[in-house]
Amino acid sequence: MTTPHKEITSGLQFPEGPIAMPDGSVILVEIARETLTRVMPDGKQHIVAKMPGGPNGAAVGPGGKIYVANNGGFNWIKRPDGRLFPGTQPASYKGGSIQTVDPESGKVETLYDSCDGRKLNGPNDLVFDNAGGFWFTDLGKTREYDNDRGAVYYAKADGSRIEQKVFPLERPNGCGLSPDEKTLYVVETPTARCWAFDLSAPGTIKDANGPYRGEKGRVIAGLGGYQMFDSLAVDSAGHICVASLIAGAVSDISPDGQSVTQYKLPDPMVTNVCFGGKDLRTAFATLSMTGKLVSFEWPRPGLKLNHLNK
Repeated sequence: MTTPHKEITSGLQFPEGPIAMPDGSVILVEIARETLTRVMPDGKQHIVAKMPGGPNGAAVGPGGKIYVANNGGFNWIKRPDGRLFPGTQPASYKGGSIQTVDPESGKVETLYDSCDGRKLNGPNDLVFDNAGGFWFTDLGKTREYDNDRGAVYYAKADGSRIEQKVFPLERPNGCGLSPDEKTLYVVETPTARCWAFDLSAPGTIKDANGPYRGEKGRVIAGLGGYQMFDSLAVDSAGHICVASLIAGAVSDISPDGQSVTQYKLPDPMVTNVCFGGKDLRTAFATLSMTGKLVSFEWPRPGLKLNHLNK
């Protein structure tokens, strides 16, 4: 059964990375349109910035700037009904990056495009901590016969430091922090696994000595059947709220991973979720294949985000 919801706007070109702003608008990316776009409460759309490549995850950072994970772009598959689906690495691909956008002027700057001399492949999602840094995933790119191995990075918001923290991962997508910021959550797309990494300090994974992810973190939940995980948000109770592909839902995972509830929405590619509205009880979700932004009631308040709600 589809969860009762409200359609805010349509006609978006593969929306992702929603941010519920204090003024009631939602800033999101349109990956296929290569823009950062503001959606007003009445559904009107305004382009904030043009962002060539593949603007993907987005978050408000220090000084109100929007930080965007740019995946470098896709070859887009257009279905007969007009729906879009992301494909392989395009001929125009030049690499991935973390970029900043001034929401007033629309000025775009590249903050990071490599780490230790190795280019970023396909940055996907990011989350800020309260210590002036952010975690981000690099899902990598897929080509006709092969694809990259993914990784998780930690970087300073001022552009002064970037470090690879987890490698390898199977196309890591959404990432988020627990309310106390002592746990980093990362989900893998094809495996539909939700990983938890204990943090001993900002930007530091506890016991991160082994070469494999299983020696650094633990799987707290996974989906059965043919489903995939996309991006995520964390709510105030510490539940991990993961947009789930194929199932077309937001999966509500309890902190211990023992309970998973799915809120179904009318699109097989529900790609991201964020919280806003009164008491952060409104969930906003991007329905990417049909190009819509919708909202629905969440059973708990969302988590207040650094640089945005505080």
